[in-house]
Amino acid sequence: MTEPRFESVVDRQIRLAAERGEFDDLPGAGKPLPNWGGQDDELWWIKDYLRREGLTSEAMLPTSLRLAREVERLPERVRAMLSEQVVREAVADLNERIAAYAHTPSPPYVAVKPVDPDDAVAHWRAAHEQPPAPPEDPPSAAQRRGWRGLLRRRG
Repeated sequence: MTEPRFESVVDRQIRLAAERGEFDDLPGAGKPLPNWGGQDDELWWIKDYLRREGLTSEAMLPTSLRLAREVERLPERVRAMLSEQVVREAVADLNERIAAYAHTPSPPYVAVKPVDPDDAVAHWRAAHEQPPAPPEDPPSAAQRRGWRGLLRRRG
């Protein structure tokens, strides 16, 4: 006679589902896990997750470093924005996240200061100023004659 063994609720549900055949036709059944065999990289699953989700490794950074990097990259991001209002909204969003971090900081402790929206707008304006048009040369005699000169030559 076999000894009764303890079976958790989860183990029981899995056993019953397997007995009913609910796992029989799963995609990939009987095949090795992708990227599992023969890899020395212990973090392959994290890299695979980031790739699948369309994230960069920057998503794995602590909040303080992520915010510091955003502040550092803000001037180049501002250049691509379409209006002063969009710049102000982006800076307000960043400053809200900086303030939230400042209320409950976590290591590594990196001092991240809020961004001055007026400075960001000044960078945006400088990037979007139209260079003055070069002075035009005065029109030549042929250009001044225009169509009249062409008509005289043909006739």
